Amino acid sequence: PLTANDDFTTHESEVDGLAVVSVGGSVDMLTAPGLADAIETAVAKKPSGLIVDLSKVEFLGSAGISVLMKTRDSLGDSTPFCVVADGPATHRPLTLLGINELMCLCRRLDDAVGKLTDS
Repeated sequence: PLTANDDFTTHESEVDGLAVVSVGGSVDMLTAPGLADAIETAVAKKPSGLIVDLSKVEFLGSAGISVLMKTRDSLGDSTPFCVVADGPATHRPLTLLGINELMCLCRRLDDAVGKLTDS
């Protein structure tokens, strides 16, 4: 796993042809570029879809949310994209900001995989 600081981690894996970027720790203005790099690396492999799994994220700042929005915009309709967020640090801010209306948001990785493989 790549680490930008002690509590930020990213790990890329593959499930059913989908790239899964799992993130842990705090995603803030210092670590958001690391998230963007991890997403870029995963997308460069031309997966059938992309899932960003935030289930181990303890803090999601505006810089991290911005990376998610830029990812959605850059992928457009060409690559299905979903975010896994469950918990007060991730799901709550994303729904309060209405991000769930703008992109696929699931509480569990299995749900995200099901959504992207069914489309």
